[in-house]
Amino acid sequence: MEEYRILLVDDEEELRAGIRRKIDWEALGFTLAGEAANGEDALELAEQIMPDVLLTDIKMPFMDGLTLCRQLKQRLPAIRIVIFSGFDDFEYARQAIGMNVFEYILKPLTAAELTGVLQRLREDMDAQRAQRQDIEKLRRSYEETLPVLRGLFYARLLNGQIKGNQIAERALRYEIQLDGAQWVTARVHVSNMGEDPDELVLLSLKTFFEENLVLEGCEFRCLLYDDDLAVIAGFAEKADVYALLGELERVRILAETILRLQLTVGLGQVAEQLEQLSVSAQGAKSALEYQVILGSGRTLYIEDLEPTRTDVLNFGTPEEEELMNAVKLGGPEQIRAMIQRMMLVNREQISLGQFQCFFLELVTCLIRLARDREVPLEEVFGNDFTGAVRLTDFQSPEELAGWVEKRCLRLQEMLRRQRKYTTTRTVDKAREYIQQNYADCDLSVEMLCDHLHLSSAYFSTMFKKETGMSFTAYVTKVRMEAAAVLLRDTEEKTYLIAEQIGYQDPNYFSYAFKRYFNTSPSKYRAAQKEG
Repeated sequence: MEEYRILLVDDEEELRAGIRRKIDWEALGFTLAGEAANGEDALELAEQIMPDVLLTDIKMPFMDGLTLCRQLKQRLPAIRIVIFSGFDDFEYARQAIGMNVFEYILKPLTAAELTGVLQRLREDMDAQRAQRQDIEKLRRSYEETLPVLRGLFYARLLNGQIKGNQIAERALRYEIQLDGAQWVTARVHVSNMGEDPDELVLLSLKTFFEENLVLEGCEFRCLLYDDDLAVIAGFAEKADVYALLGELERVRILAETILRLQLTVGLGQVAEQLEQLSVSAQGAKSALEYQVILGSGRTLYIEDLEPTRTDVLNFGTPEEEELMNAVKLGGPEQIRAMIQRMMLVNREQISLGQFQCFFLELVTCLIRLARDREVPLEEVFGNDFTGAVRLTDFQSPEELAGWVEKRCLRLQEMLRRQRKYTTTRTVDKAREYIQQNYADCDLSVEMLCDHLHLSSAYFSTMFKKETGMSFTAYVTKVRMEAAAVLLRDTEEKTYLIAEQIGYQDPNYFSYAFKRYFNTSPSKYRAAQKEG
């Protein structure tokens, strides 16, 4: 099992060395990932090693152990803390308890005592890890929710919210068999239930259809869908629609007789692939709408009612989301594949008027995205763009698809430039704020993010990616460079220079300066004068 990482903090080198040597870390299930002599160094080191456990003294220079604990708890909420101290002080213990410290040990430490604490801590952390990783418990929970997940899967399939390449993977995840050559959707509407449908009635109807629908070479799946009952029929071979119509009518009459419900059934067109099932579902809904003309209490087939009907090419919410996500986040190949699929598949089955509407909705989506992100339309569509684009302006579907692809790629490039510019401006503002406020000893990433109206997690990632340095390291760099100038160009005392660049403790300033320049402030000043 993976070892837990420990950060050891104490200003006594001899004590740290003793702990380091006398504890069998590996046998206890820990690794000593880092050491620090004070809270300031520990905080910076913790950003790098992300410890699971903090072993710290309370009384230390620059930043005491309790302050370190508070700040680390904010940055690493799951960290476990063990405090050791030479002070048998109730107030220290009370504050430690308030921070949910695992153990408070009084010095002098013994290896046996610390080993016992670490053993108990390991057992406690293992129990937590085991609880989180209780696969059997998760599986039981998953199995309990599986019927709900299956229902959601079918509903999203009928809504066209699952992409074709995701259907098989999700069906496997929910243990659903979807073998079949052709598919058809029916909707069963209870006409005498009013505007407020009774779920118990619908559940009873669902069970009734599941128990009574029988057709050779066809499998049925029933689910509650938009206040109706949806029936998905999967045919092993070519769909026998009129045999299906007969079976649906038989069960409809049987249900009316036994359940005393007035039912109308709408049947959609045949779908060759599962991703076309939403078209069949829409057809079933359209068939139901004809009950206003023909009356309720019958089974209606959309192809009988609209024999000249063509396949629906719909630019709805799923298509709009896919297009926006591809432009904002995808690569050129993703955009190219999406445009090819949207505009060139089944083109011969779509009427010219319907395809024109689809095309205009797609262009409108791009215009809206450009305006939302304040990208000039002429940068995307050209200076002569008026918004009136006709299919007859193009010689072929391929030329049209190429035009759309080019605009998508151009908008994507503009958005990337905009994001880069925005990131650079934000980091520049952060640098400017640091430059203006580095003398404030309370300067923190939280203070800066409050000024910039950003989350600290997002800012820290963005700042480090842009500058190659963490916020803490960058502030230290600015302060040290300012200190170097003051040492070189003024005769100010070292403690005054420390105050001017944001250090309350002149000793810690000298410590930090020596670590940064590899020489003390006084020697640095002397060397500058000699040079």
